[in-house]
Amino acid sequence: MAVRGGFEPPVGFKAYGALAKLCFRPLSHLTKFEPTKLPSARRGVNAGNRRAAERRCMTAQPAQLRRVRANPDEAAPGGWRFDHSYARLPEALFARVSPVPVTAPGLAIFNEPLALSLGLDPGVLNTPDGAEILAGNQIPPGAGPIAQAYAGHQFGHFTNLGDGRAILLGEHLAPDGRRFDFQLKGSGRTPYSRGGDGRAALGPMLREYIISEAMHGLGIPTTRSLAVATTGEAVQRDAPLPGAVLTRVAASHIRVGTFEFASALPDRSVLSALLDHTLMRHYPELAGTENRALAFFEAVSERQASLLAQWLLVGFVHGVMNTDNMALSGETIDYGPCAFMDNYDPATVFSSIDRHGRYAYANQPRMAQWNLARLAEALLPLVHENEKEAVSLAEEAVENFGGVFQRYWLEGMRAKLGLFMAEDEDLALAHDLLKAMHEARADFTNTFVALTERASGREGGILPAWEGRWLQRLRRQPQDAGAVVARMRAANPRVVPRNHRVEEALSAAGQGDFAVMRRLLGVLVRPFQDEDENVPYAEPPKPGGGAYRTFCGT
Repeated sequence: MAVRGGFEPPVGFKAYGALAKLCFRPLSHLTKFEPTKLPSARRGVNAGNRRAAERRCMTAQPAQLRRVRANPDEAAPGGWRFDHSYARLPEALFARVSPVPVTAPGLAIFNEPLALSLGLDPGVLNTPDGAEILAGNQIPPGAGPIAQAYAGHQFGHFTNLGDGRAILLGEHLAPDGRRFDFQLKGSGRTPYSRGGDGRAALGPMLREYIISEAMHGLGIPTTRSLAVATTGEAVQRDAPLPGAVLTRVAASHIRVGTFEFASALPDRSVLSALLDHTLMRHYPELAGTENRALAFFEAVSERQASLLAQWLLVGFVHGVMNTDNMALSGETIDYGPCAFMDNYDPATVFSSIDRHGRYAYANQPRMAQWNLARLAEALLPLVHENEKEAVSLAEEAVENFGGVFQRYWLEGMRAKLGLFMAEDEDLALAHDLLKAMHEARADFTNTFVALTERASGREGGILPAWEGRWLQRLRRQPQDAGAVVARMRAANPRVVPRNHRVEEALSAAGQGDFAVMRRLLGVLVRPFQDEDENVPYAEPPKPGGGAYRTFCGT
């Protein structure tokens, strides 16, 4: 069915009526963000350190301020080379805050290949002393810790947010000149904790490590995980759980919600400064553009369209696509209740809190467009001084998302099906495949692997009625079978992080056995390889396991 913007969604896509509208509204519905006060530390071990750290949450230390202005040209011990361009923005956008120390820091897992690629020294960080840094007990040289302020529409409802359990150490400069945020997630309370404990449990942090590294292996833009540190402390959720701190590496943590927050402030210069900073950091090619705000929005939309297409092409369901979980860098961020499909069903939902399917698999492109409409709202004052003209320009830009997404998605489907040149019937061919897969309850990942084998000459098919049309389509192109199979193998992973395998790894890790997780990660970093060791990880779960549910971990 066609929907606004020309997007022809996958089979089963459901528009959301009023949610599908752009709904431009005046910015008066936002309120100024008031940081919450931190209560006194709880009694117990290390209480003195906690009280001191929580006092530091409210005021910056001179040493930290000096590090903000440190020269990043020379690497500190461990390889750290910090800069702090975000901390030079107006202070309404962040609070200076230090991590709250933990009782017994240790390392559950450390990502040595990532560390080396960033110019960091595993010999320093993958040690007990390194665990002190990665758990938040020590600040690395040159760091200037802050918590970022932002807002967000969560399941369509506006909320003031901010880093309630995460602290940005700074922006590390890699040897190749690229800039990466280093964030400690689960590092204690901040002025934005809103009554939360600021902590994280081991299971959800390991889950983010697994899924983010799997996405990287699949070639999908994503934040990365440098390490998961244990804390020696319990966090209280439904039951006491072992605590942990994740070190997240990201192009940045600037979100749609960051702009929503800035747009609500009475000082318009904050929004303008944030735009200048984000352009410099992620879209420097737009610096001389006449209408920078509009060009910025269009560039963000392009990256999001590409990202969402890549999600759908591997069966990924993010689960909580709120505006605070959409990074303007174009990376996948905030792996909470996410998961990969087994049997293809466009209505697939894994999140326990998504009761109405707002963020279901096939609804994700529309929800991305809805989020982008919120970004456009925030940018209106910078798009054009005339509000009516600004809205007109923004609406047109938002509506273009559907066509851009469809272009990326269809090109990806052509690669998965071994098609080199475009034909008018390709879209119908792709949609009819998904329809046949849905009716047959076919496994999403393994169906495309089987089609790859079929293209290589293997007899027999899994969807014979549809396959006849596809094989005829292949014969109409000049490429031989070898080229077709090579294209398909490069586009169709043999393994994804199957939910039962992820749970198996997390369960073992909860008992102190990280070997299961390491074996899983060893396969997920090579998802396109046809290797014997990958075979068990390509198998779907046994029937009768019931509906799989995920949780956000907060």
